[in-house]
Amino acid sequence: MKKITFFFAAAIVALSFASCKKSSDDTPYTCTTCNATSEALAANNASSKGIYKGVLIGSTGTIKFDVLNNGSTISAVMVIDGTTVNLSSSITWVSGQSYVAPFTGTLNGSPVSITFSVDESGATPTITTASVPGHASIQFTLVKETSVALVEAFEGTYSTTKPETGTFNILVSRVLGKWGGVARKTGAPASGDINGTIDASSHLVDEDGTIMGTFSGDNLTGSFTDGNNNTVTIKGKRTL
Repeated sequence: MKKITFFFAAAIVALSFASCKKSSDDTPYTCTTCNATSEALAANNASSKGIYKGVLIGSTGTIKFDVLNNGSTISAVMVIDGTTVNLSSSITWVSGQSYVAPFTGTLNGSPVSITFSVDESGATPTITTASVPGHASIQFTLVKETSVALVEAFEGTYSTTKPETGTFNILVSRVLGKWGGVARKTGAPASGDINGTIDASSHLVDEDGTIMGTFSGDNLTGSFTDGNNNTVTIKGKRTL
């Protein structure tokens, strides 16, 4: 299993939110279960304690780890193809040490085991091994959420005039102006990592400077021309 990680450094930046008009026949999608502010406590910003959010591909979904963020809970919740899997670990957290622990649960009656690893400062969170029944090629991207930088997860799809279709799932920090995640062509066994920035106009910009799409609340849509002169259309929505 290919392991991909990236880390958003903490930054204190003022947040601003723009309202949008809704019409009776065209109501934008809103993630009613998503948090508007960070869950992470400031005391955990430089610790292996805290909140870690991720997206997965090889199917599609999200995962969130809570490592003693509130001082008492070590657990995780994975949502895969719309099915919620509750995970837990019995590995004790030790101050000043990296935290490596298997999280276990069940999916459709079969055992799930996902080993989570993070260093003592909360950097480089990753999944080292994963056994998820029916999802042999599953791949995760994780990031630590801090008290000043909410992390949002978007699940999306793309299509091209090549023609080609696929899935892309990304983690977004609008505060830090960064995003990253994974994309996979339909039917392909492997994924590629993708990343870039978010500009002042809420554009999703790739690492080459191409504007791929635009965020509008919990929605992401766009169309652009790739290096082979194919038109690529993307759409996604926030799910965590």
